[in-house]
Amino acid sequence: MELRGRAAQIADSPTLAITAKAKALKAAGEDVLGLSAGEPDFDTPDFIKEAAIAALRKGQTKYSAAAGIPELKKAIVRKFNRDNGLNYTEKQIVVSSGAKHTLYNLFRVLLGEGDEVIVPAPFWVSYPEQIDSAGGKTVVVETSQKDGFVLRPEALKAKITPRTRFLVLNSPSNPTGGIYAKADIKALAEVCLRQGIGVISDEIYEKLVYEGHTHYSIAQVSPEMQAQTLLVNGLSKAYSMTGWRLGYLAGDEKVVDAVSRLQSQSTSNPVTFVQYGAVAALDGDQAFVSKMCAEFDGRRKYMVQRLNAMRGVSCPMPLGAFYAFPNVSSYYGKSFKGVKVSGSFQFCGALLEQEKVAIVPGQPFHADGHVRLSYATSMDEIRNALDRIERFLASAK
Repeated sequence: MELRGRAAQIADSPTLAITAKAKALKAAGEDVLGLSAGEPDFDTPDFIKEAAIAALRKGQTKYSAAAGIPELKKAIVRKFNRDNGLNYTEKQIVVSSGAKHTLYNLFRVLLGEGDEVIVPAPFWVSYPEQIDSAGGKTVVVETSQKDGFVLRPEALKAKITPRTRFLVLNSPSNPTGGIYAKADIKALAEVCLRQGIGVISDEIYEKLVYEGHTHYSIAQVSPEMQAQTLLVNGLSKAYSMTGWRLGYLAGDEKVVDAVSRLQSQSTSNPVTFVQYGAVAALDGDQAFVSKMCAEFDGRRKYMVQRLNAMRGVSCPMPLGAFYAFPNVSSYYGKSFKGVKVSGSFQFCGALLEQEKVAIVPGQPFHADGHVRLSYATSMDEIRNALDRIERFLASAK
């Protein structure tokens, strides 16, 4: 059968594809070390599991409302008030099957043919694919490593046209680990308010910040900015619930209603008993999050120190999320055991083939000079993988 229209242009997620390849090699008996997956290596806390199990035992296995159970919507409202100082009503919340699903729904209901969405680069690989599949146009605006990969207001202004509908903001960032300080957020909000463009704020990594930094949402700038912001979040990263697939949106009631109606015609509700686990996660003891973050902090410092000690590698210190994003472009044009490398895909392919270390190329993030390493895995695995990477770089000719 022949694929038609935009379906033919949709690409695989490179992060998921590389993780799958690494797992396949491992299953075949290869000694593969994986630094590619964007998921914590911690187990979901027991109290969250027990809440979901209790829901199962009580028979919470039927359909729920498409936009989520009332108990979870109330917990999300409490979370925004407690963590971000933001007030929403339950009618401004919709629950979906992961933050990725939430974003997909948003682009589907918000974009018309040719509507422009500004996306700062480096960016998460799925933004352009989702925007383009909805008929929109991704407008990339470059950021620089020397600025901490933070979008500057003058760069944003330069990309705004009459077709601009939204800015996508991701802080802390995947893949860079960069975060936007309050002053940076306020400067961008001023541009958005003046120009009348909305913001889709992806805050999935908000609880994973280091060195005393705090997450500041653009919706916190003012009531006017909150009205122009659609907040996307979820349970995957902060509570190590990647496979549970639970995300949520907060924002304008009309948009939330449209997302709910779209969801009712596509997936229906998120898994019912999972939603009860999410209530426990949001309302329960948050000590697990702090403990996980402290462990990531130690891994972060070790990984970046090791990478910067390697000849020809430059790696900024990430202030959030759980990724390092080193520049390895000084090795492009060199050969590794006869394999010439000209970009990040070839670099990562040769590393996986020769040293059995899986990392993610920077090209799909719109940063071909870089590669992404995840420190959401054990220190032993990180240490061994970095030893292999160092050996791989030493073989360059």
